[in-house]
Amino acid sequence: MEPAYRARLASWASVGATDMVWRKAPGFWPEAPATDVVGRLGWLQAPELAAALVTELRSFVEEVMRDGVEHVVLLGMGGSSLAAEVLARVIPREPQYPELTVLDSTHPTAVRACAEACPPKDTLYLVSSKSGTTLEPNAFFRLFWEKVSRNSASPGQRFVAITDPGTPLEQLAKQRQFRRCFAAPADVGGRYSALTVFGLVPGALVGADIAGVLATARAMAAECMEAADLVKNPGLRLGAALGELARAGRDKVVFCTTRSLRPFPAWTEQLLAESLGKLGRGIVPVAGTPPRAGLPSSTDVVLIHVALEGEDDVRLERELARRESEGVPVLRFRMASPLDLGQEFFRWEYAVAACGAVIEVDPFDQPDVEHAKELAREAMAPPTTGRDTAAYGVQIGRESASAVERWLTLARPGDYVAVQAFLPPNRTTDAALERLASRLCDHLGAVVTVGYGPRFLHSTGQLHKGGPPSGLFLQIVDEPTEDVAVPELGLTFGTIIRAQARGDRGALEEKARRVLVVNAGDRPTEALAGLVRQVGRGSPAGPAPA
Repeated sequence: MEPAYRARLASWASVGATDMVWRKAPGFWPEAPATDVVGRLGWLQAPELAAALVTELRSFVEEVMRDGVEHVVLLGMGGSSLAAEVLARVIPREPQYPELTVLDSTHPTAVRACAEACPPKDTLYLVSSKSGTTLEPNAFFRLFWEKVSRNSASPGQRFVAITDPGTPLEQLAKQRQFRRCFAAPADVGGRYSALTVFGLVPGALVGADIAGVLATARAMAAECMEAADLVKNPGLRLGAALGELARAGRDKVVFCTTRSLRPFPAWTEQLLAESLGKLGRGIVPVAGTPPRAGLPSSTDVVLIHVALEGEDDVRLERELARRESEGVPVLRFRMASPLDLGQEFFRWEYAVAACGAVIEVDPFDQPDVEHAKELAREAMAPPTTGRDTAAYGVQIGRESASAVERWLTLARPGDYVAVQAFLPPNRTTDAALERLASRLCDHLGAVVTVGYGPRFLHSTGQLHKGGPPSGLFLQIVDEPTEDVAVPELGLTFGTIIRAQARGDRGALEEKARRVLVVNAGDRPTEALAGLVRQVGRGSPAGPAPA
């Protein structure tokens, strides 16, 4: 791949690519409308502009801590929550700061667990949505507003909004007298917003050194702006490498990290999948940790190793070296401290935007996301004739065995598998899904991704519908025994998550994707164990070469 990579950099040098990117010149992205380029590249200036927030955020955090806040609950999806979660989980937290909980599941069990773990009297709620109209945070807000209002004459003091100027959420914050409303830059898309208030406000509240994070981001931005030799431009180098590898058929990127950085790939997953998965093209990110069934060595993968100084993993290094000797590309990144998250946020945003130019897609839109939402809204309407059993899938057990077997036979060389779990996120379910993913990986010889619904709809959902038709989709739903009502909206969270699953399945089927929906009933852990056994029956399919 060296000749193609060098040729791409030479081509970019001949047209002044660095200058074109920083001038926001539409010509660099021929597939993108000029409005997308001019109106979506505000993240280039985010590290510099956000520096002015540091003093304000410090004062705000001190004020919150004086009020005895012990929990910060972030009500957001996708770009409104992923970077904040990385900052909170990677940067060590001092005990005096509140603990961050991200609620991005509409499953009734998950919603109830969050409400029980974070008492309203000790909790600050961040309602985070770029558009201010996102269904999930709006539903979460209604629930917690009702809970806080029971024992408070001024419930708005327990709520903070993070949104673009002029949105319905901003208006709601004014009407209900929220404690604060932080305005995000309107020219930054959600998945590029890590270094704006969407990532920085939650990060500051849990004690992350925001000034240090922004300092490393500014240093990376300077490198991406000032390098006269494009080989020394970190963003363009990575964008050229990812793009040319994908064009050559290596369109699956498998992340492996040292221990402290394990949350990081979940953020890059959205950035890659939603930015590049369209027009039948794209890159499939595999963010699961630890790597399932060892590191893959097929001809369609690239390995990404992100390491923190002092956390060397000898066994992983040996396996990476072995795969490299077999011809698998390995891209390595080393962070001197957790504060280098700032530099990596910027590097990857810049690189993915550049990669879009290589594979000829608009890296700033998400054309297939809204349709799944439309189908979900339709599914929330009450059925006109009885219960729609199609929404519940094939019951895991005897009746699912033949369905699973038929679904497995649909696998083709070069496929990936996406497990879509509309189940309550917790450690027990995590472990059960990892066992299932490992079994599928062993059986099919394909890379396997795992995502919780509806979280993945705001992350990899665009890739699933708009990317290459190489996905094999396993959607898992359940039937929780207790539901949770959504005040003011006339819905329940059970209704919402079933509609979201149904809407996504409908969107996948419209794209002729290979989908199997299975129902875990009211005992998902036991049902998943049975599903693992069913996948393991018969002879393994063996490796699936690209």
